[in-house]
Amino acid sequence: MTTTSQWAEDGDDVLQAFPANTTGARIGYGRVSTKGQNLDRQISALTEAGCARIFTDKKSGKNAEREELWKALDYARPGDTLVVPSLDRLGRSIQDLIAIVSGLRKRGIGFQSLHEALDTTTPGGRLVFHVFAALAEFIRELIVQGTHEGLAEARARGERIGRPPAMTDEQIRHARALLAQPENTVTSIAKLLGVSRTTIYKYVPELNAGARTALGPQNGPKELEAAPN
Repeated sequence: MTTTSQWAEDGDDVLQAFPANTTGARIGYGRVSTKGQNLDRQISALTEAGCARIFTDKKSGKNAEREELWKALDYARPGDTLVVPSLDRLGRSIQDLIAIVSGLRKRGIGFQSLHEALDTTTPGGRLVFHVFAALAEFIRELIVQGTHEGLAEARARGERIGRPPAMTDEQIRHARALLAQPENTVTSIAKLLGVSRTTIYKYVPELNAGARTALGPQNGPKELEAAPN
């Protein structure tokens, strides 16, 4: 994720507008969530804003495969400006938005959102996005800190952290008892307990070494099956 430090690399002034040269093309991008929605209003606004080339997607913002957005980003060149009708047309989240705009900045490409009147080619718009980045990083750190504190409290209460075991203690004892009967195989026992052969070998480790003596000299299946890789 983009951090605040990445917004001030190489001694950049956070109020410095970018790109320094804005004589390039204005490229528009619009998006609607479903195929039934109309893009005419967004296209009209982008055209009035001077966009010579407009890319559009008809997909939910949650859909990572926004082909036309990636085409617009690939089409843009240093000195160009990417223009969107509103911020929610570009990013799925504030982190996604910051990552995209940060990538444009590194390439010397400006960004403008018409509805919010944000323009990174001006000092004011540059400051707003710097604040957005700082807030996003602050929220992320709070979430991480809260997660760590919650895990520490759960461990202190003796709660198990993480995924539950694939086999309970009772199932392991049952598996060992079945393995002591010569007519049983690892495969048949795994099917009976509803687990994989890999799980049996994991929770009955003596099988991995082929240590039949661990089950007793007369114990274990007639033929010890090869442990899965």
